[in-house]
Amino acid sequence: MNRLLRHTALPLSTLLLLAGCLDVPHPFSNPGKGASKLAANAPPSRLDIPTPTDSLLPDAAAQIWAKDVASELLQQTIPAIAQPTRPGDWWLKMRAELRGDQVVPIYTIMTPKNQIRATQEGQAVPAAQWSAGDAPFFTLVAQDAAPRISSVLTGIQADDMEKDPHSLKHRAARVYFTGVTGAPGDGNISLARAFTASFRDSEDTIQNSKENADFTVSSTVKITPGPVGTLGHPQQHIEIVWRVVDKDGKEAGAATQLHDIEAHSLDNYWGDVAVAAAQEAAAAVKQIIGRYSGRDNAPLAEAGTKQPQPTQAANSTSNAANPAQPNQPAPSALP
Repeated sequence: MNRLLRHTALPLSTLLLLAGCLDVPHPFSNPGKGASKLAANAPPSRLDIPTPTDSLLPDAAAQIWAKDVASELLQQTIPAIAQPTRPGDWWLKMRAELRGDQVVPIYTIMTPKNQIRATQEGQAVPAAQWSAGDAPFFTLVAQDAAPRISSVLTGIQADDMEKDPHSLKHRAARVYFTGVTGAPGDGNISLARAFTASFRDSEDTIQNSKENADFTVSSTVKITPGPVGTLGHPQQHIEIVWRVVDKDGKEAGAATQLHDIEAHSLDNYWGDVAVAAAQEAAAAVKQIIGRYSGRDNAPLAEAGTKQPQPTQAANSTSNAANPAQPNQPAPSALP
């Protein structure tokens, strides 16, 4: 029977359930904006974006630029606010540089101590267009800037995690698995055992208590009547949800397995079905943890250097209406 597995903010992928066996592909990629917070190295409360004073713009237009960049960064799950810098906050210094007949927006990540952490350039635009820019124009400029800035912030986080011996870049994630509930037959036990066996490796470890756990994983199974079927073979619909929360109880992601089976075929023994389903779920949970924690992100280049342009920001400003595609790596929050 056809089966679908969904990962939060991911494309759907088809799985098969035939004669008690699963043919399991590996559909997981970007978990989306919900995966942007770190499990460790928690971000500060905000990124200040003061009105730029070196923008080649009148003050009113410069304010619009700052507000639009803050708005687009919020869409990238970056806690940005268009306001003067406040003590203890990271902030974004924006300026514009004239190069021939082109204007290049320049974005610099500043630490709370006013030290340059990284610099990223935006897409160059004609100088005349920049000077005459209206609100829709600066919205496009901000849409071009946001994925570039968030890419830099991702690198900064990864760099800080690299330097932190206690971060998940240097140790296995401690995972508390609460088990499986709601499954018919021996499903609760079979799924839980298979998941635990599939999950253990050098990156993650299952522990028996919630104390000091980086993440908690729980699974629920729900069965509802399915299609009537043909030739006297009614079906049931099964939904298996694997939910991952961080140490503060915030949801890191969820994987949902949906499938139709012959009615009551799992009322007793799950067998190979439990093994295959749990193996896929373990891979999904690892992907959620990896993305959410940021442990798989590449560290930033040397402080103060210009960063490589992210793939999703390669379009020209005129085509920046959709700067961040769903299948691009999720941006991280602030370091």
